[in-house]
Amino acid sequence: MRMRVQDLGFPIAVVAVTAAFIWLLLPYYGAILWAVILAILFNPLQRWLERMTGGRRSAAAGLSVLACICIVVIPAALVMTSLAQEATGLYLRLSTRELNPGAVLAQVENALPEFARRALDALDFGNISEVEARLTTFFLQASQTIATHALSIGQNTAWFLISLGIMLYLLFFLFRDGETLAAHIRRASPLDDRQTAHLLGKFTSVVKATVKGNVIIALIQGSIGGVTFWALGIQAALLWTVLMAILSLLPAVGSALIWGPAAVYLLILGDYFRAGVLLAVGIFVISTVDNFLRPPLVGRGTMLPDYAVLISTVGGLSLVGMNGFVIGPLIAALFVAVWSLFADEKRDPDQAP
Repeated sequence: MRMRVQDLGFPIAVVAVTAAFIWLLLPYYGAILWAVILAILFNPLQRWLERMTGGRRSAAAGLSVLACICIVVIPAALVMTSLAQEATGLYLRLSTRELNPGAVLAQVENALPEFARRALDALDFGNISEVEARLTTFFLQASQTIATHALSIGQNTAWFLISLGIMLYLLFFLFRDGETLAAHIRRASPLDDRQTAHLLGKFTSVVKATVKGNVIIALIQGSIGGVTFWALGIQAALLWTVLMAILSLLPAVGSALIWGPAAVYLLILGDYFRAGVLLAVGIFVISTVDNFLRPPLVGRGTMLPDYAVLISTVGGLSLVGMNGFVIGPLIAALFVAVWSLFADEKRDPDQAP
Protein backbone atom coordinates (compact mmCIF):
# COMPACT_ATOMS: atom_id res chain seq x y z
CA MET A 1 0.00 0.00 0.00
CA ARG A 2 2.87 2.36 0.82
CA MET A 3 4.47 1.82 -2.58
CA ARG A 4 1.13 2.40 -4.26
CA VAL A 5 0.65 5.75 -2.53
CA GLN A 6 4.18 6.78 -3.46
CA ASP A 7 3.58 5.75 -7.08
CA LEU A 8 0.43 7.86 -7.22
CA GLY A 9 1.87 10.82 -5.34
CA PHE A 10 3.93 12.32 -8.13
CA PRO A 11 1.20 12.10 -10.85
CA ILE A 12 -1.27 13.67 -8.41
CA ALA A 13 1.22 16.47 -7.69
CA VAL A 14 1.74 17.03 -11.44
CA VAL A 15 -2.03 17.26 -12.04
CA ALA A 16 -2.59 19.53 -9.02
CA VAL A 17 0.23 21.95 -9.87
CA THR A 18 -0.84 22.03 -13.55
CA ALA A 19 -4.45 22.77 -12.56
CA ALA A 20 -3.28 25.55 -10.23
CA PHE A 21 -1.11 27.05 -12.98
CA ILE A 22 -4.02 26.98 -15.46
CA TRP A 23 -6.25 28.63 -12.82
CA LEU A 24 -3.58 31.32 -12.39
CA LEU A 25 -3.56 32.06 -16.12
CA LEU A 26 -7.36 32.07 -16.62
CA PRO A 27 -7.84 35.86 -16.20
CA TYR A 28 -5.65 36.43 -19.26
CA TYR A 29 -6.32 33.23 -21.19
CA GLY A 30 -7.51 35.29 -24.18
CA ALA A 31 -4.18 37.08 -24.45
CA ILE A 32 -2.30 33.78 -24.24
CA LEU A 33 -4.62 32.11 -26.74
CA TRP A 34 -4.17 34.87 -29.33
CA ALA A 35 -0.42 34.93 -28.81
CA VAL A 36 -0.34 31.22 -29.69
CA ILE A 37 -2.70 31.76 -32.65
CA LEU A 38 -0.67 34.64 -34.07
CA ALA A 39 2.56 32.71 -33.58
CA ILE A 40 1.13 29.83 -35.63
CA LEU A 41 -0.32 32.05 -38.35
CA PHE A 42 2.76 34.24 -38.73
CA ASN A 43 5.29 31.42 -38.40
CA PRO A 44 6.08 31.46 -42.17
CA LEU A 45 6.89 35.18 -41.85
CA GLN A 46 9.14 34.46 -38.86
CA ARG A 47 11.03 31.78 -40.80
CA TRP A 48 11.49 34.11 -43.77
CA LEU A 49 12.73 36.93 -41.53
CA GLU A 50 15.19 34.58 -39.86
CA ARG A 51 16.67 33.80 -43.25
CA MET A 52 16.75 37.50 -44.18
CA THR A 53 18.48 38.45 -40.89
CA GLY A 54 21.08 35.72 -41.12
CA GLY A 55 19.58 33.50 -38.43
CA ARG A 56 19.12 36.24 -35.81
CA ARG A 57 16.01 34.92 -34.11
CA SER A 58 15.55 37.82 -31.71
CA ALA A 59 15.66 40.42 -34.48
CA ALA A 60 13.32 38.35 -36.63
CA ALA A 61 10.93 37.87 -33.70
CA GLY A 62 10.86 41.61 -33.05
CA LEU A 63 10.04 42.33 -36.69
CA SER A 64 7.35 39.63 -36.66
CA VAL A 65 5.72 41.18 -33.58
CA LEU A 66 5.81 44.59 -35.28
CA ALA A 67 4.12 43.08 -38.33
CA CYS A 68 1.39 41.59 -36.10
CA ILE A 69 0.80 45.00 -34.53
CA CYS A 70 0.44 46.70 -37.92
CA ILE A 71 -1.64 43.97 -39.56
CA VAL A 72 -3.84 42.84 -36.65
CA VAL A 73 -3.76 45.02 -33.52
CA ILE A 74 -4.08 48.52 -35.02
CA PRO A 75 -6.86 47.65 -37.53
CA ALA A 76 -8.81 45.80 -34.81
CA ALA A 77 -8.54 48.81 -32.48
CA LEU A 78 -9.75 51.18 -35.22
CA VAL A 79 -12.73 48.94 -36.02
CA MET A 80 -13.69 48.66 -32.34
CA THR A 81 -13.52 52.43 -31.93
CA SER A 82 -15.69 53.05 -34.99
CA LEU A 83 -18.13 50.35 -33.91
CA ALA A 84 -18.49 51.93 -30.46
CA GLN A 85 -19.21 55.33 -32.02
CA GLU A 86 -21.78 53.93 -34.44
CA ALA A 87 -23.53 51.82 -31.79
CA THR A 88 -23.65 54.82 -29.45
CA GLY A 89 -25.13 56.96 -32.22
CA LEU A 90 -27.77 54.29 -32.92
CA TYR A 91 -28.65 54.12 -29.24
CA LEU A 92 -29.05 57.91 -29.06
CA ARG A 93 -31.32 57.91 -32.12
CA LEU A 94 -33.43 55.16 -30.57
CA SER A 95 -33.64 56.81 -27.14
CA THR A 96 -34.62 60.20 -28.63
CA ARG A 97 -37.20 58.52 -30.91
CA GLU A 98 -35.38 59.83 -33.98
CA LEU A 99 -35.39 56.19 -35.04
CA ASN A 100 -38.53 54.40 -33.85
CA PRO A 101 -38.72 50.62 -34.43
CA GLY A 102 -42.36 50.68 -33.31
CA ALA A 103 -43.26 53.13 -36.07
CA VAL A 104 -41.34 51.00 -38.54
CA LEU A 105 -43.33 47.97 -37.42
CA ALA A 106 -46.61 49.85 -37.84
CA GLN A 107 -45.49 50.93 -41.31
CA VAL A 108 -44.70 47.33 -42.20
CA GLU A 109 -48.08 46.17 -40.88
CA ASN A 110 -49.91 48.78 -42.96
CA ALA A 111 -48.03 47.65 -46.05
CA LEU A 112 -49.04 44.00 -45.60
CA PRO A 113 -51.90 42.60 -47.70
CA GLU A 114 -55.13 41.65 -45.96
CA PHE A 115 -54.48 37.89 -45.96
CA ALA A 116 -51.10 38.45 -44.26
CA ARG A 117 -52.73 40.57 -41.55
CA ARG A 118 -55.33 37.85 -40.92
CA ALA A 119 -52.53 35.27 -40.67
CA LEU A 120 -50.71 37.42 -38.10
CA ASP A 121 -53.95 37.85 -36.13
CA ALA A 122 -54.40 34.08 -36.15
CA LEU A 123 -50.94 33.66 -34.66
CA ASP A 124 -52.08 35.83 -31.72
CA PHE A 125 -48.95 37.92 -31.25
CA GLY A 126 -50.92 40.28 -29.03
CA ASN A 127 -51.75 43.96 -29.27
CA ILE A 128 -49.66 45.77 -31.89
CA SER A 129 -48.73 48.49 -29.41
CA GLU A 130 -47.34 45.88 -27.03
CA VAL A 131 -45.29 44.37 -29.83
CA GLU A 132 -44.01 47.84 -30.78
CA ALA A 133 -43.01 48.54 -27.17
CA ARG A 134 -41.18 45.21 -26.86
CA LEU A 135 -39.44 45.78 -30.19
CA THR A 136 -38.32 49.28 -29.18
CA THR A 137 -37.03 47.98 -25.83
CA PHE A 138 -35.16 45.17 -27.58
CA PHE A 139 -33.39 47.51 -30.00
CA LEU A 140 -32.52 49.92 -27.20
CA GLN A 141 -31.01 47.16 -25.09
CA ALA A 142 -29.18 45.60 -28.05
CA SER A 143 -27.60 48.88 -29.20
CA GLN A 144 -26.68 49.80 -25.63
CA THR A 145 -25.10 46.38 -25.08
CA ILE A 146 -23.02 46.67 -28.26
CA ALA A 147 -21.89 50.17 -27.36
CA THR A 148 -21.10 49.17 -23.77
CA HIS A 149 -19.02 46.14 -24.77
CA ALA A 150 -17.21 48.06 -27.48
CA LEU A 151 -16.41 50.89 -25.08
CA SER A 152 -15.47 48.64 -22.16
CA ILE A 153 -11.99 48.08 -23.59
CA GLY A 154 -11.31 51.80 -23.61
CA GLN A 155 -12.88 52.31 -20.18
CA ASN A 156 -10.85 49.50 -18.63
CA THR A 157 -7.59 50.76 -20.07
CA ALA A 158 -5.38 49.06 -17.48
CA TRP A 159 -6.81 45.60 -18.17
CA PHE A 160 -6.58 46.13 -21.92
CA LEU A 161 -2.97 47.32 -21.79
CA ILE A 162 -1.93 44.45 -19.51
CA SER A 163 -3.62 41.89 -21.79
CA LEU A 164 -2.08 43.45 -24.88
CA GLY A 165 1.33 43.59 -23.22
CA ILE A 166 1.12 39.93 -22.16
CA MET A 167 0.07 38.89 -25.67
CA LEU A 168 2.87 40.79 -27.42
CA TYR A 169 5.51 39.80 -24.86
CA LEU A 170 4.58 36.12 -25.07
CA LEU A 171 4.31 36.37 -28.85
CA PHE A 172 7.92 37.55 -29.08
CA PHE A 173 9.18 34.48 -27.20
CA LEU A 174 6.90 32.13 -29.13
CA PHE A 175 8.41 33.46 -32.36
CA ARG A 176 11.95 33.24 -31.03
CA ASP A 177 11.78 29.98 -29.06
CA GLY A 178 8.73 28.29 -30.61
CA GLU A 179 10.61 25.29 -31.96
CA THR A 180 12.33 24.69 -28.62
CA LEU A 181 9.03 24.94 -26.73
CA ALA A 182 7.38 22.51 -29.15
CA ALA A 183 10.24 20.04 -28.61
CA HIS A 184 9.79 20.34 -24.81
CA ILE A 185 6.04 19.68 -25.16
CA ARG A 186 6.65 16.60 -27.29
CA ARG A 187 9.23 15.29 -24.82
CA ALA A 188 7.03 15.91 -21.76
CA SER A 189 3.83 14.53 -23.31
CA PRO A 190 2.46 11.39 -21.60
CA LEU A 191 1.48 10.08 -25.05
CA ASP A 192 3.89 8.32 -27.36
CA ASP A 193 5.71 10.27 -30.06
CA ARG A 194 3.32 9.31 -32.85
CA GLN A 195 0.20 10.26 -30.89
CA THR A 196 1.74 13.52 -29.71
CA ALA A 197 2.81 14.47 -33.24
CA HIS A 198 -0.67 13.67 -34.56
CA LEU A 199 -2.46 15.80 -31.95
CA LEU A 200 -0.03 18.72 -32.25
CA GLY A 201 -0.41 18.62 -36.02
CA LYS A 202 -4.19 18.58 -35.64
CA PHE A 203 -4.02 21.52 -33.23
CA THR A 204 -1.94 23.57 -35.67
CA SER A 205 -4.06 22.74 -38.71
CA VAL A 206 -7.35 23.51 -36.92
CA VAL A 207 -6.07 26.86 -35.62
CA LYS A 208 -4.91 27.83 -39.11
CA ALA A 209 -8.15 26.70 -40.73
CA THR A 210 -10.57 28.25 -38.24
CA VAL A 211 -8.80 31.57 -37.82
CA LYS A 212 -7.42 32.16 -41.30
CA GLY A 213 -10.44 30.69 -43.10
CA ASN A 214 -13.13 32.26 -40.92
CA VAL A 215 -11.42 35.65 -40.80
CA ILE A 216 -11.04 35.74 -44.59
CA ILE A 217 -14.68 34.76 -45.08
CA ALA A 218 -15.84 37.23 -42.41
CA LEU A 219 -13.87 40.10 -43.95
CA ILE A 220 -15.15 39.38 -47.46
CA GLN A 221 -18.79 38.86 -46.49
CA GLY A 222 -18.86 41.75 -44.03
CA SER A 223 -17.20 44.11 -46.51
CA ILE A 224 -19.52 43.19 -49.39
CA GLY A 225 -22.59 43.47 -47.18
CA GLY A 226 -21.43 46.71 -45.57
CA VAL A 227 -20.63 48.39 -48.88
CA THR A 228 -24.03 47.31 -50.21
CA PHE A 229 -25.82 48.70 -47.14
CA TRP A 230 -23.88 51.96 -47.46
CA ALA A 231 -24.59 52.26 -51.17
CA LEU A 232 -28.31 51.66 -50.58
CA GLY A 233 -28.40 54.34 -47.87
CA ILE A 234 -29.22 52.00 -44.98
CA GLN A 235 -28.35 53.59 -41.64
CA ALA A 236 -25.55 52.30 -39.36
CA ALA A 237 -23.82 50.52 -42.25
CA LEU A 238 -20.62 49.96 -40.24
CA LEU A 239 -22.57 48.36 -37.40
CA TRP A 240 -24.29 45.98 -39.82
CA THR A 241 -20.92 45.28 -41.47
CA VAL A 242 -19.41 44.13 -38.18
CA LEU A 243 -22.50 42.10 -37.28
CA MET A 244 -22.48 40.38 -40.69
CA ALA A 245 -18.78 39.63 -40.30
CA ILE A 246 -19.35 38.13 -36.84
CA LEU A 247 -22.39 36.11 -37.92
CA SER A 248 -20.51 34.82 -40.96
CA LEU A 249 -18.56 32.67 -38.49
CA LEU A 250 -21.66 30.44 -38.43
CA PRO A 251 -21.85 28.11 -41.45
CA ALA A 252 -25.07 27.91 -43.49
CA VAL A 253 -26.93 30.81 -41.81
CA GLY A 254 -24.27 33.44 -41.17
CA SER A 255 -24.67 36.97 -42.48
CA ALA A 256 -28.06 36.15 -44.03
CA LEU A 257 -29.50 36.84 -40.57
CA ILE A 258 -28.77 40.54 -41.28
CA TRP A 259 -29.23 41.12 -45.01
CA GLY A 260 -32.20 38.75 -45.27
CA PRO A 261 -34.56 40.61 -42.88
CA ALA A 262 -33.33 43.95 -44.27
CA ALA A 263 -34.28 42.88 -47.81
CA VAL A 264 -37.67 41.60 -46.63
CA TYR A 265 -38.31 44.89 -44.82
CA LEU A 266 -37.52 46.91 -47.97
CA LEU A 267 -39.71 44.58 -50.01
CA ILE A 268 -42.69 45.02 -47.67
CA LEU A 269 -42.29 48.79 -47.81
CA GLY A 270 -42.52 48.62 -51.59
CA ASP A 271 -38.90 49.67 -52.16
CA TYR A 272 -38.47 46.96 -54.78
CA PHE A 273 -35.28 48.32 -56.33
CA ARG A 274 -33.25 48.41 -53.11
CA ALA A 275 -34.78 45.11 -51.95
CA GLY A 276 -33.89 43.50 -55.28
CA VAL A 277 -30.32 44.78 -55.18
CA LEU A 278 -29.84 43.58 -51.60
CA LEU A 279 -31.34 40.16 -52.34
CA ALA A 280 -29.24 39.79 -55.49
CA VAL A 281 -26.01 40.68 -53.68
CA GLY A 282 -26.92 38.49 -50.70
CA ILE A 283 -27.90 35.41 -52.68
CA PHE A 284 -25.50 35.55 -55.63
CA VAL A 285 -22.43 37.17 -54.05
CA ILE A 286 -22.34 36.88 -50.24
CA SER A 287 -23.76 33.34 -50.09
CA THR A 288 -21.62 32.25 -53.00
CA VAL A 289 -18.49 33.42 -51.19
CA ASP A 290 -19.47 31.24 -48.21
CA ASN A 291 -20.26 28.19 -50.34
CA PHE A 292 -17.05 28.39 -52.35
CA LEU A 293 -14.53 29.44 -49.71
CA ARG A 294 -15.65 27.68 -46.52
CA PRO A 295 -15.09 24.06 -47.66
CA PRO A 296 -11.46 24.57 -48.82
CA LEU A 297 -10.48 27.08 -46.12
CA VAL A 298 -12.22 25.64 -43.05
CA GLY A 299 -13.65 22.20 -43.77
CA ARG A 300 -10.50 20.59 -45.12
CA GLY A 301 -8.28 21.99 -42.39
CA THR A 302 -10.52 20.89 -39.51
CA MET A 303 -11.66 17.64 -41.21
CA LEU A 304 -15.09 18.29 -39.72
CA PRO A 305 -18.47 18.29 -41.50
CA ASP A 306 -20.38 21.57 -41.69
CA TYR A 307 -22.87 20.57 -39.01
CA ALA A 308 -20.05 19.78 -36.56
CA VAL A 309 -18.37 23.12 -37.33
CA LEU A 310 -21.69 24.94 -36.81
CA ILE A 311 -22.56 23.23 -33.52
CA SER A 312 -19.05 23.54 -32.07
CA THR A 313 -18.79 27.19 -33.13
CA VAL A 314 -22.14 28.10 -31.56
CA GLY A 315 -21.22 26.17 -28.42
CA GLY A 316 -17.84 27.88 -28.19
CA LEU A 317 -19.33 31.35 -28.71
CA SER A 318 -21.97 30.64 -26.03
CA LEU A 319 -19.43 29.45 -23.47
CA VAL A 320 -16.44 31.76 -23.89
CA GLY A 321 -17.55 34.60 -26.18
CA MET A 322 -15.71 35.61 -29.35
CA ASN A 323 -12.74 33.32 -28.61
CA GLY A 324 -15.18 30.44 -28.97
CA PHE A 325 -15.09 30.54 -32.77
CA VAL A 326 -11.57 29.08 -32.40
CA ILE A 327 -11.94 27.09 -29.18
CA GLY A 328 -15.19 25.36 -30.21
CA PRO A 329 -14.00 23.79 -33.49
CA LEU A 330 -10.59 23.13 -31.91
CA ILE A 331 -12.14 21.05 -29.12
CA ALA A 332 -14.37 19.25 -31.62
CA ALA A 333 -11.44 18.45 -33.93
CA LEU A 334 -9.26 17.23 -31.05
CA PHE A 335 -12.19 15.13 -29.81
CA VAL A 336 -12.45 13.45 -33.22
CA ALA A 337 -8.67 13.05 -33.44
CA VAL A 338 -8.34 11.45 -29.99
CA TRP A 339 -11.18 9.01 -30.57
CA SER A 340 -9.83 8.16 -34.02
CA LEU A 341 -6.47 7.31 -32.46
CA PHE A 342 -8.21 5.26 -29.80
CA ALA A 343 -10.24 3.34 -32.38
CA ASP A 344 -7.13 2.72 -34.50
CA GLU A 345 -5.18 1.47 -31.47
CA LYS A 346 -8.04 -0.79 -30.46
CA ARG A 347 -8.40 -2.21 -33.97
CA ASP A 348 -4.71 -2.79 -34.65
CA PRO A 349 -2.17 -1.45 -32.12
CA ASP A 350 0.79 -2.22 -34.36
CA GLN A 351 -0.61 -0.63 -37.54
CA ALA A 352 -2.34 2.48 -36.08
CA PRO A 353 -1.44 5.62 -38.07
